[in-house]
Amino acid sequence: MEGPDRAGSLLVLGEMMIETLRRDVRAVFERDPAARSALEVVLLYPGIHAIWLHRVAHWLWERGFLLLGRGLSEINRFLTGIEIHPGAQIGPGIFIDHGLGTVIGETAEIGADVTLYHNVTLGGVSWEQKKRHPTVEDHVVIGAGAQVLGAITIGAHSRIGANSVVVKDVPPESVVVGVPGRILGRQEAHLPESPEHDADLQHNLLHDVTMETLQELAMQVADLQHKVDAMANGREDEGG
Repeated sequence: MEGPDRAGSLLVLGEMMIETLRRDVRAVFERDPAARSALEVVLLYPGIHAIWLHRVAHWLWERGFLLLGRGLSEINRFLTGIEIHPGAQIGPGIFIDHGLGTVIGETAEIGADVTLYHNVTLGGVSWEQKKRHPTVEDHVVIGAGAQVLGAITIGAHSRIGANSVVVKDVPPESVVVGVPGRILGRQEAHLPESPEHDADLQHNLLHDVTMETLQELAMQVADLQHKVDAMANGREDEGG
């Protein structure tokens, strides 16, 4: 490659990197009402630090500097409490809120404008050297403590409730709650359809799957008890 062409390519690459960094900062302001200034976000937000260090580690990993990439990811974990394998592919506009205890595995793929809360795991369920971590599509929100495991796909604009355990594919525009995760459509979960609400997990609107199951069982037991009582009363009337 000639000098001017190479310089032009480097300039374009630099502009793309700067735009990616700006988008990461904008994501914080869009989804965290506590953010007050760009300087505060850049200096004091561990989620931003973790993503930016990961982008460098991933660059090294992709170019064969595996030890350096892995070493930088370990430094990243020590500094931020967020563990991201350098092989993970992360799109622009990601927001890791607080982030302590978050783990993202080697073959995880994360799309654009994804939101992760603290203690989220994008983990594997296999020891084989293959795709073994989740693919998270654009505009997904994953609540605190959620465990998303295996080479599954979380469809775009979906939401994973706090402490849910997800081990199966999730269609786009879904809500997942419970252990194991139960998949609901947005209308079924009473959540707004507008994409502008994607960043709001709205746990107050998510279903309590365990309580709903217990209530359903209680209603069935009450119905059976009513039938048994009716049969017993009928026998007493006949005997009388």
